[in-house]
Amino acid sequence: MSNDEIVELREDVSQSPLYSEDLAPVPAEERTWSMWHLASLWVGMAVCIPTYLLASYMIGGGMSWIESLIIIGLANLIVTIPMVLNGHAGVKYGIPFPVLGRASFGTAGIHLASLVRAIVACGWFGIQTWIGGLAIYAIYAALTGGTVGTDLSLGKFICFAVFWLLNMFFIWKGTESIKFLEQYSAPILILMGLVLIGWGAKQAGGFGIVLQQSQQLQQPGAEYFEQQGKNFLQINPITDKQGKAKATQYRLISGKEEGPWQAIARGPVQIPAGISTENLQLQVRKQSTDASSSRVAVQKRSDEVAGLSSRLWSYVLWLTVMVGFWATMSLSISDITRYAASQKAQVMGQFIGLPGTMMLYSFVAIFVTCAALINFDDILIANDAPWDPVSLISKFKNPAIVIIAQVFMIIATLSTNIAANVIAPSNAFSNLWPQKITFAGGGLITGLLGIASCPWWLMDSISSILIFISGLLGPVLGVMLSDYFLVRKKKLQLAELFKSDGAYSYSGGFNPAAMIALALGVLVAIIGFFVPALAWLYTLSWFSGFAVSFVLYWILMRGKVAEQQLVAAS
Repeated sequence: MSNDEIVELREDVSQSPLYSEDLAPVPAEERTWSMWHLASLWVGMAVCIPTYLLASYMIGGGMSWIESLIIIGLANLIVTIPMVLNGHAGVKYGIPFPVLGRASFGTAGIHLASLVRAIVACGWFGIQTWIGGLAIYAIYAALTGGTVGTDLSLGKFICFAVFWLLNMFFIWKGTESIKFLEQYSAPILILMGLVLIGWGAKQAGGFGIVLQQSQQLQQPGAEYFEQQGKNFLQINPITDKQGKAKATQYRLISGKEEGPWQAIARGPVQIPAGISTENLQLQVRKQSTDASSSRVAVQKRSDEVAGLSSRLWSYVLWLTVMVGFWATMSLSISDITRYAASQKAQVMGQFIGLPGTMMLYSFVAIFVTCAALINFDDILIANDAPWDPVSLISKFKNPAIVIIAQVFMIIATLSTNIAANVIAPSNAFSNLWPQKITFAGGGLITGLLGIASCPWWLMDSISSILIFISGLLGPVLGVMLSDYFLVRKKKLQLAELFKSDGAYSYSGGFNPAAMIALALGVLVAIIGFFVPALAWLYTLSWFSGFAVSFVLYWILMRGKVAEQQLVAAS
């Protein structure tokens, strides 16, 4: 390890109101996380149900499985770069995100950025905890012979509370218990993915046969079109390996009126003149087994053929969404890299762990869902495809398989939740009042806000939330990277970060340059959400916001560091 790779705190600042043991630089002898620990951490974080859901959104939007995987892989390669860059200060100075952010935003200004990060994490914490609770509930259902169902129930909320308490246990045990959890869960999670792929290929009769089914996932369950003043219905039931439709009958639901069951025709059928297409729903069933689908909206068919420019723009949109998936972690990665033994460990660990795992588990989601179309007779339309692995596993009739698989799911969800959604907000809340709020106390606040987010409702809005969040967080990262690499040349005065009247207090604790750069970056990123003519800026929100804040902060701060005589700590 080179002499300048790790800078340690030499001055006693323990009496400062900005100092606490939880926020203090990690001494070199306590840097116990190796390259493989960090890679395992990313495996543990990336293997989660939202990773599954990302692929489903793209395929449901009409993309092929290959296109989806390429976008996911490229996006995660892109986001790993700022992850590694922002992780540099964590290794060199041993400080968490809220303390590092004091250098650019000011000792008080950092609260704005860190609390936005914390609130986002609380929302994700709630979602992941709800998912983990569903896995526990599925085990209960398997043991008692019950069914999971989609409705909210007292049993689901009890299991949610149990999983919440399990998360709190690891929070109170501290970061070493988190390292232990990630280290031993990673190989289990990789094995689980490979087993799922093997199951799908074996049950369906071949690897290629499974992937051929992906085309069925790109179709809506039902759609209508107008021709010569009449409305026609086209039903797209799931077909088996021989191309035979699994559903045999359908019925239309208009408002509270349920039409009669009718045989599914091969081609379009005319919708009766008295039935409005507005809010029209359809349900199909397999008469021989009495299995029926959920009720799905009958969509209007789009006759427009997407051109090359339209396809490329769609790729860019999804690329922004995928980058936004880990936008929060790119901000707070120093919360983790502060425990890394070297810069090489954090760089290699992140590049090994993140992009590959995201692609692998997205492929697992695609492959297993395609296999489910063939292997389960009660999946009759694409809308009911079990992208959520909790729902998939609950379809197995063997209780032992369900229980073992759900235990794996609990491990995956716990490892993601603790590493991605607890460490950062815990430090952010601790930074609000370092002398009073400990890391564990911040974790408790995170857990309570996670409950308050009502995750049982938030799940349905993940994709729209991600792109909006990326517009808010890209500019924060732009300011931080510009400050650390361009303005300060990777040199910070470590002790000054813990002084309320030190070099990083600026004007009342706020750095005006950072506030201006952040405000304009966010404005550019999200203005397209409100002004249709500038929608392209919103589509590129993470990139546009990042670029504006990065450049503007550098312009505003030129010469300021020299004036403050900020030099590297040695």
